Amino acid sequence: MFLCRQCGHCCQGETTVSLDPDDLDRMIKHLKMTRGEVMKKYLRETHNVIQMKIVDGHCIFYREGCTIHHGKPWRCSQWPLHPSILYDEANLNAIKDSCPGISRKLDYEAFCRKFTEYLALK
Repeated sequence: MFLCRQCGHCCQGETTVSLDPDDLDRMIKHLKMTRGEVMKKYLRETHNVIQMKIVDGHCIFYREGCTIHHGKPWRCSQWPLHPSILYDEANLNAIKDSCPGISRKLDYEAFCRKFTEYLALK
């Protein structure tokens, strides 16, 4: 159904995902740094919203692949398996166009069936 290729398509843009406290704790543990060090080097805070910095149009942690893959935020781990896929085939097709990790072998109904099974296991 999906296998991350770490291509960086989802890591591009002028914004990144917002971090929740669990994301921040996981990132700190993974990087083996203090909260202050992580905040200063990798993150930005605007109106109490913490996000990863952007460098050259990508998330600061993207360099030919995610450098914190095992410590990344839950929203990054969720993508591209977004529940909106289940409501509209056009959503799946749009994600397929930008994500080489999405299976092209499954038709829409089969993809939704496997995705629903995946969600039930979580």
